[in-house]
Amino acid sequence: MRISFTEHPASVGETYFGHLFSALSFCGKMTIALLACLVHAFLPFLFEKTGSQMITRLMDDMVHNRDKRAVAANEDIAEQTDAA
Repeated sequence: MRISFTEHPASVGETYFGHLFSALSFCGKMTIALLACLVHAFLPFLFEKTGSQMITRLMDDMVHNRDKRAVAANEDIAEQTDAA
């Protein structure tokens, strides 16, 4: 069962706790984007682009930065395997 907690974080180049804090950070940012969208729904002259810009930044951080971390982690694993 322990591998269940570490397999996905490792696949994206993070430790369990690194992944935990990253996911919680995304959760907080998504909550702020949600609130901006909610306010915009009732007052369309406020936060006209805030929600969509935040979602775009989150997607960029989540996908593009994760891919870079995963490549680096896989390179580290390959180096450790070669050294052994």
